[in-house]
Amino acid sequence: MSEQAANDKGNAGVNQQANGKGNDKKDKTAKDKPTFDWVTERSSCSLPKVFAELRQQVDEDVKTRNGLRPNNAPYEFSLTVDTSEFTVYLKAKELERSVTFRLGEHEITVRNNDGKGGKDGASFQVTLTFNDQGECMLIVSQEKREFWQIRRMALEELMFRQE
Repeated sequence: MSEQAANDKGNAGVNQQANGKGNDKKDKTAKDKPTFDWVTERSSCSLPKVFAELRQQVDEDVKTRNGLRPNNAPYEFSLTVDTSEFTVYLKAKELERSVTFRLGEHEITVRNNDGKGGKDGASFQVTLTFNDQGECMLIVSQEKREFWQIRRMALEELMFRQE
């Protein structure tokens, strides 16, 4: 075989591998890798789905916080749920405060209902974006947030306020 024929054969093999048509194990492994299902991931990054997940996590927070109360505590936390909103209540003898999460068309609005507007930003909006890494990101005031951070921003003052 001439040197030119050997080079052509070698180049053909490189081209086959580059085009995903080679026969070695590396090519087979690459083909077996699952492709990223962006359609399913993007579908799960919708306000109604994120709102439902947030509601479930807030319900767990309420249960956890009630479990941490001292025996015979004069207060209790509760959750009421409606289709497009849910509210966490702090109820005591002469006190009732709450935080409401409301599903909107383009955002989730979190509002402190104690009449004071809430300090530490307890009134805010959550929007979503699906980034180039395939992650559903929650955004508050142009900052990326995790679910737990949203819950803390909304509920920390209600659940741990010292008076």
